[in-house]
Amino acid sequence: MPSLAPVPSRASIVAQNGDAINGVSELENEIVDHFANLASMLAQPRSYGQIYGLLFASTRPLSFTDIVERLDLSKGSVSQGLKALHAVGAIRPAEGPDWRREHFVAETELRMLIAGLLKESIQPQLKQGTAHVEAMRVRHRPLSASRNGAGKALQDRLEKLHSWHRKGCALLPLISKFLG
Repeated sequence: MPSLAPVPSRASIVAQNGDAINGVSELENEIVDHFANLASMLAQPRSYGQIYGLLFASTRPLSFTDIVERLDLSKGSVSQGLKALHAVGAIRPAEGPDWRREHFVAETELRMLIAGLLKESIQPQLKQGTAHVEAMRVRHRPLSASRNGAGKALQDRLEKLHSWHRKGCALLPLISKFLG
């Protein structure tokens, strides 16, 4: 699989000479871009990756305003990103220098990140998909009685899909238990 070339982003705010602009160093910028590309690869908004990357690279908790200013993202994008990242356990509130503002830090334990994604994103999607597959099986049972080759082939594929969902539902609790 070919590697993805870095996509220029609004987070690319480091001058050619490597000096920091708006307080983001060259390394911080590269980390932000790395997570933005990863988010895109996972079909998530780039801004989610940028926000997580900035928090991951930061040595101190950052406020909403810090994130907006340092990434040059809209307030709406940052608000939505913080909410989504918090929901899956990728970030958490933390005490910062300004007690009047909420501050955030990145979850840096891979085990916790994966467990949060499984619980809050993958597991609900899998359950919803399983219900949808079951409904298709009920609605399209007559296809199995069909002597038509295409109907039989589609029924076989539907049964394969059902098997995948059943196995996925059985595997998720084991993965969660393994992650602790």
